[in-house]
Amino acid sequence: MKHIKNQDTIIALATAPGAGAIAVLRLSGPKAFEITDKIFKAKKKGVLICQADSHTLHFGDIKDNEQIIDEVLISVFRNPHSYTGEDVVEISCHGSTFIQQQILKMCHRHGARYAEAGEFTLRAFLNRKMDLSQAEAVADLIASDSAGAHNLAIQQMRGGFSSEIKKLREELIHFASLIELELDFAEEDVEFASRADLQKTIIKLQNYIGRLIESFDLGNVIRNGIPVVIAGKPNVGKSTLLNALLNEERAIVSEIAGTTRDTIEEEISIGGMKFRFIDTAGIRETQDAIERIGVSRTYEKMKQSPIVLYMFDLNETGAADLKLELDEVKKNVHDEIRLYPIGNKVDKTNLERTQSEYKDFDNILFISAKEKINLEKVTSLLLSFINEGKTEQYSSIVTNARHAEALRQTSDALTKAYEGLNKKVTNDFIAGDLRMALYHLGEITGEISTDDLLENIFSKFCIGK
Repeated sequence: MKHIKNQDTIIALATAPGAGAIAVLRLSGPKAFEITDKIFKAKKKGVLICQADSHTLHFGDIKDNEQIIDEVLISVFRNPHSYTGEDVVEISCHGSTFIQQQILKMCHRHGARYAEAGEFTLRAFLNRKMDLSQAEAVADLIASDSAGAHNLAIQQMRGGFSSEIKKLREELIHFASLIELELDFAEEDVEFASRADLQKTIIKLQNYIGRLIESFDLGNVIRNGIPVVIAGKPNVGKSTLLNALLNEERAIVSEIAGTTRDTIEEEISIGGMKFRFIDTAGIRETQDAIERIGVSRTYEKMKQSPIVLYMFDLNETGAADLKLELDEVKKNVHDEIRLYPIGNKVDKTNLERTQSEYKDFDNILFISAKEKINLEKVTSLLLSFINEGKTEQYSSIVTNARHAEALRQTSDALTKAYEGLNKKVTNDFIAGDLRMALYHLGEITGEISTDDLLENIFSKFCIGK
């Protein structure tokens, strides 16, 4: 997408490549109806797509000269009431790869250009059917593989986040325009913008932007999955727990200590949230060079994860030893990590005595990974981590790293403007900082954009979207 041009009519397969029951091909552009009429013959006599009403369906044949290629259903969408804002035709055909390719070739022969990645959504953005953050949410929606990621993408695609950014810009534009006006009357020493009111507005905007930036940590893990490290000494049941949570034999389970020498990662959706479980090598002193590397990687994974399930054998590790083990782990991880002790093999202990012995440990759970006892308490504990993130406390949650960086740059520009007001710098410096803040906010929604930025965003889409 080295050059952006939306005067061509484009064609692409809108459904997944490969054979299937049906396939959908999408045409968009000024010649979409004309090209369709050259290859389509409706069953109903006298029907032409170029004369058809918007949002209507038409059954007939795709013909290459007199040869029938397939019986298809044509969907008609007239501009501006279409996904792209242009004339759009969707051809629903049988899912043979041969049929798909024949229709693509015929449309191309009659003047359609093969679409590039993300070009339909790019046209929707250029035709103001959606802003840039909504367009990016389309890609997130397609990629969503959990209820949490899906809900965030839907909210953003429907303009929830965009409306918040628009409100921020409107408040800032009001003061920026007054400062710019003062520059025009610099010789007359007039003041149109109250400096006290501007400072109050900057503080309010900074607080709100700060909350949006803060929400990115939560949004990012909801979108990409929350890493959960399963750690502990060798042979305490880490791999058995992973297999039990996945309900499949993913990790090798053996009575031999040190079976797991590297990390094993698997994803699972719990309560609509995606978690990435990481089974690690057992933590112990060892002379085995490969096992030492595995232990080192265990600590690295723990440093990168917000949650560690620290497993121990209830029959082998007493309360005093557990405290020493947890203290050692805490030395090697960051302070904000959630470290949950998980006592395994509860089926082989006296539960009342066990609860009494470990009563001083917060958030401790007693399970049997092998017998699948109390596994629901593990999943509830993980979901409580999300609830503590308080998704409801944010009016919008930032999930896109580009948006988070633009907000940080906006915040930096507002900080400079605020400091400039305190130091009573000249209006041209204040105006410049406010312009930069507006520029970075505009980058989020696409009110400020470049061809390079658009190419970078839309090249990551799939063909046909």
